[in-house]
Amino acid sequence: MKSLRIGSAGWSVPKQSAATSPHETHLVRYSQIFNCAEINSSFYRSHRLSTWEKWANSVPNDFCFSVKAPKTITHEAKLACTQAQLQNFLTEANALDGKLGAILFQLPPNSTFNPTTAKTFCTMLRDLYSRNTVIEPRHATWFTPEVDDLLQSFRIARVAADPARVPQAAYAAGWGELIYCRLHGSPRIYYSSYPATYLRSLAATIAAHPTKEIWCIFDNTALGAAFGNAQSLKHFFAS
Repeated sequence: MKSLRIGSAGWSVPKQSAATSPHETHLVRYSQIFNCAEINSSFYRSHRLSTWEKWANSVPNDFCFSVKAPKTITHEAKLACTQAQLQNFLTEANALDGKLGAILFQLPPNSTFNPTTAKTFCTMLRDLYSRNTVIEPRHATWFTPEVDDLLQSFRIARVAADPARVPQAAYAAGWGELIYCRLHGSPRIYYSSYPATYLRSLAATIAAHPTKEIWCIFDNTALGAAFGNAQSLKHFFAS
């Protein structure tokens, strides 16, 4: 059986949906509808371990989070971080325990591929963490057979992104046991809602794909489109 996770970046719930259960938190209400969420606040700041544990305890047993790595690692250090920086982040994320589904490293658009830096980082990461990991590079130098081989060797999946900054970015690569789609909104990134025709086509592609674990995260949250798009995609699999 294919493991399919559909959700959004964060767990904002529209007012009309929240009104049906006003005494529950957004996360509790959200987790009654979807089976995953991407935690993006970790990109901007650290959280107390008690906060991570509270999130984990608020959702059903079959719910999973993905966690976006801090900008200090991806955007400031551009993966040339210290072991302490990486370990501190992983210690926080691991507080989710069994609800931790994947770690996401999104690189800035100007971060070029440096083979020495990338291999050093991947080696350090795998010394500290062995579970699902995905990377979203955005510079054209990351989309080569050399990079694909490196990611495969360290069991790291490359995000399938929309919109794609380079044509290859639209397709998953690297470790083939996990597909992680990040749907940022198109044509206006973070704002645009996806039409039903796009979502229907996406559902058909997912259904036909042989990979056993697939995540679809909608990041078009600026005007709240992510929630409805995720619901619509989920509906195509229920009908």
